[in-house]
Amino acid sequence: MSKIKFGTDGWRAIISDDFTFENVKIVAQAMADFIKSQRRLLASRKSEIYGRKFKIAVGYDTRFMSEKYAELIACVMAGNGIAATLSDRPTPTPSVSYTIVRNKLIGGIMVTASHNPSSYNGIKYKGYFGGSVGKEVTDVMEFRLYKSPVRFMGRDEAVRKGLLEYRDIVAPHVKAISKFVDMKLLKKARLNVLVDSMGGTGGLYVQELLKGTKIKVTTINSKRDAYFGNRSPEPNDVHLRSTSDYMKGKRFDVCIATDGDADRLGVIAGNGDILSGHKVMTLLLLHLLEGRGLKGGVVQTICGTGLIDKIAAAYDLKTYATPVGFKYICDIFIKENIVMGGEETGGVAFKGWLPERDGILSGLLILELLAHRKRPLTGIIKAIHARYGTFIYKRYDMRLPQDKKKKLLAKLAASSFASILGKKVTDVQSYDGFKYVLSDGSWVMLRPSGTEPKLRVYSEAHSEKDALRLIGFGKKFAASV
Repeated sequence: MSKIKFGTDGWRAIISDDFTFENVKIVAQAMADFIKSQRRLLASRKSEIYGRKFKIAVGYDTRFMSEKYAELIACVMAGNGIAATLSDRPTPTPSVSYTIVRNKLIGGIMVTASHNPSSYNGIKYKGYFGGSVGKEVTDVMEFRLYKSPVRFMGRDEAVRKGLLEYRDIVAPHVKAISKFVDMKLLKKARLNVLVDSMGGTGGLYVQELLKGTKIKVTTINSKRDAYFGNRSPEPNDVHLRSTSDYMKGKRFDVCIATDGDADRLGVIAGNGDILSGHKVMTLLLLHLLEGRGLKGGVVQTICGTGLIDKIAAAYDLKTYATPVGFKYICDIFIKENIVMGGEETGGVAFKGWLPERDGILSGLLILELLAHRKRPLTGIIKAIHARYGTFIYKRYDMRLPQDKKKKLLAKLAASSFASILGKKVTDVQSYDGFKYVLSDGSWVMLRPSGTEPKLRVYSEAHSEKDALRLIGFGKKFAASV
């Protein structure tokens, strides 16, 4: 009946195909119905949302027509009697989350398809706590699709009635970041930094935050680009190759890159090596533990790295593993004492901040690490490998039509591997795709994407050769379906 289907983090679809004005309003109405169902809890002292405003924040990224979609959503909210603060400019997702927490709102909506290609757009819903809501909420929203007629109020009327206001919600978020990071340390640091905003909402914010320091900042791709320079705005080894090439011969100490909605971080070392999200998480964790003296558990998704597990064991930290999707990390972050939670794609949340990914903050913490250690990034990584061992991570994405996803998962469920590439299978984890852990600690995983018609094949091993061989095994198995 409906092509609207909520995935890993809200709803994403191709612009002008499924992602249309009509469908955006239908999704907004379902979200409005959910929000209205929560209103009575605002007056209950036993409720977690007691005393919050019956109001939401709405932001949007730099994709084609994102500002128009965001305005439509705000007007649907107004039609349902829900007040909205609509960003007056393209917005990092964590700016929406910060606005919710700072102003004690009931929730927020972000128009973005995050790291997906430019042909996609999407809608994320953020809870009163400033993070991704769980499946129990998105399931309710999905169930409410088409249940109510769309209630819509024109923009001018909504503004006149006080149900819609336009505001800069990015500046307060950026100011809060400047107070969270160690600006005294950064002011003394002599670093040459490249920032790649990938045409997304990261813009010039890192450069602005570092004004007045001795850090030299060069920002590229800072202007709004709905096509992201004809690459997907995902800061990984595939889409940052041109940035790595740009660095050659220019003596940068590091490059920090943010994705389309600036909630994820990619890092390139001074020698041009593009770090995996796992390495970025490892660096951030060690800085929190050794540079900031923080304590608490660590959360990773099912495709997390064994390197962080080894570090956690060395520091006697409790570890948690979740399905892919930051909503699962967020849930544990709220309930437990967590120092850091993150995904292999570079989305990381930190103790004392929001239960939400923040690429801008993550990038500044990487600079804080470099200023604290006073060593090149390559040297820091070499020391980590010497102490904890070498872990090489790889990921390969291949097209997988929707009708083949179930067939692949069924075949994986029916397959019983005693060994893979001559190594004994010691553990099988199947709560999100299938992950096969081998006797030497290496692993291979096959998982259909929750946001695109793709299969993701992941691997980690102690050498690049073995990691690539495991990817080859996964590709061959998937091709046999």
